[in-house]
Amino acid sequence: MRRSMLFLPGNTPNMLINGSRLGSDALIFDLEDAVSPAEKDSARVLVRNTLKYMDLGSCEIIVRINSIDTDYWKKDIDAILPYSPALILLPKTSCAQDALIADEYMTEVEQKLGLEQGKVKLMPLIETALGVENAFSIATATKRVAALFLGAEDLTADLRCKRTKGGAEINYARTRLVMAARAANIDVYDTPFTDVNDDEGIRVDAEYAKALGFTGKASISPRHVEVINEVFSPSERDIAYAYEVMEAIRIAKEQGRGVISLHNKMIDAPIVARAQQTIAMAEEMGIRRG
Repeated sequence: MRRSMLFLPGNTPNMLINGSRLGSDALIFDLEDAVSPAEKDSARVLVRNTLKYMDLGSCEIIVRINSIDTDYWKKDIDAILPYSPALILLPKTSCAQDALIADEYMTEVEQKLGLEQGKVKLMPLIETALGVENAFSIATATKRVAALFLGAEDLTADLRCKRTKGGAEINYARTRLVMAARAANIDVYDTPFTDVNDDEGIRVDAEYAKALGFTGKASISPRHVEVINEVFSPSERDIAYAYEVMEAIRIAKEQGRGVISLHNKMIDAPIVARAQQTIAMAEEMGIRRG
């Protein structure tokens, strides 16, 4: 389960070591935007050593490497891949070829070091207009691609428009990425809400992202993690209804009925699928019926 993903700068040892205590389902150790060119090498060593020596519990680890148009990205993969982060976040992915280049080099490193093939997945970060338009081809470029991630700050710069709290300027990109990811049967994650002091704004933004179909949402502030987790978790009412649906299905099968209704509403395949998804998430969170 990956409702929330929290960015942590790769050059901040205290945050890397203590990040698993911040409540996020996943941590993104950032070697790209958060790290100046002069600190790239030291940050890479710090992130590598954190993965190698620290027990981060059940918190999933993602590493944002530098983009493939830099001199850093292969060094990032060389250092990080042997310690098996769950995902490599690939910035500025604009076409399927970008994902393929990263995949091919990761495979080369795995073969050279005798690592399990394809264990570490890719999450392309879509933050250009070209990337948005190529979203489906990126999502299906290689089996290593496990999710798409929208990066709105760089995207709006590329679009030459202002980034706003309301987010009207990224509506098309949001829906395009959700459609592409769901068509490819992979996850999709929303861009961070950047006003760390706006508690109401993050809730509204997260609820809107969930309504569009995003799997979860990234954050640049630990302050936002709790709200994101809450929004992207099923409510008690959702869970109770899901169990009612599955019970109605069970009873109907026992009675040989093909037509099923609950609370005067027909129960069809999409409702059953949503109920199954809700129950699966609830059980992953440790919530059991009764």
